[in-house]
Amino acid sequence: MTPAAAIIAQQVLAWRTESTPLIVGICGPQASGKTTAAAAVAAHLTELGLTIGLLSLDDLYLGQAVRKARAKEVHPLFATRGPPGTHDVALGLSILAQVRAGEDVHLPRFSKAYDARIPQTDWPFLARCDVMLFEGWCIGARPQDNAALAEPINALEREEDQDGVWRRAVNAHLSGSTRALFQQIDRLIYLRPPSFDVVYQWRCEQEHALIATGDAPAAMTDTLIKRFVSHYERLTRNMMADMPSYADLVIQLDAQREVKSPGSGVTPQRARQD
Repeated sequence: MTPAAAIIAQQVLAWRTESTPLIVGICGPQASGKTTAAAAVAAHLTELGLTIGLLSLDDLYLGQAVRKARAKEVHPLFATRGPPGTHDVALGLSILAQVRAGEDVHLPRFSKAYDARIPQTDWPFLARCDVMLFEGWCIGARPQDNAALAEPINALEREEDQDGVWRRAVNAHLSGSTRALFQQIDRLIYLRPPSFDVVYQWRCEQEHALIATGDAPAAMTDTLIKRFVSHYERLTRNMMADMPSYADLVIQLDAQREVKSPGSGVTPQRARQD
């Protein structure tokens, strides 16, 4: 396991009890390694005899047709997957409620290649689990103050959201339905990047790696990646400033996605007074 995964696994073991399933949110920006870390933690805890569920926020995406309708009704930027308002919150609430109740459940899966949810008959089955690892780029994020939405934060907002309709709608989801989903989490872990600029670098590296292996037939250019990441910039920057004050565990990453030195790289909430 990577150092980050080892830290997460140790903390999850300390948090869990035998009386009820534990739902752990794992948050981190695009290409930060959160999905890989969650998979490694799940494998490790399974070896210890626990039943572990893995659910990604990406698996709750609304399909292309639904997003197009939302783009027409609310704002064109809702056609792009990712920000709050592009997820099936009701499905997520249903899945986590079943987990919380100790029920067996089928976990949804989304195909990015087809931009659609995989048929329910192909969803993996999960028997009553001990721990559900729920990972995603904005898991646990909180809404901004309305005043913070007044000025655009990048070229995408300046040129395509001049009146602020899209960013206010995204923020409204964080205040409403998406907030209700994130409130189902028992513990929140945050993989914090050193800066927003490095997120773009990581996402480019990720795309280049996919191209090299032939797994990205419709790969994005670096210019397209920059526009894509711009959809995430406002909320990512806000999480960097806000989430360390309330996450149960903060793991500070450096530009190479490595955990910073002990003492500065891992911050449990119970040790923070601010």
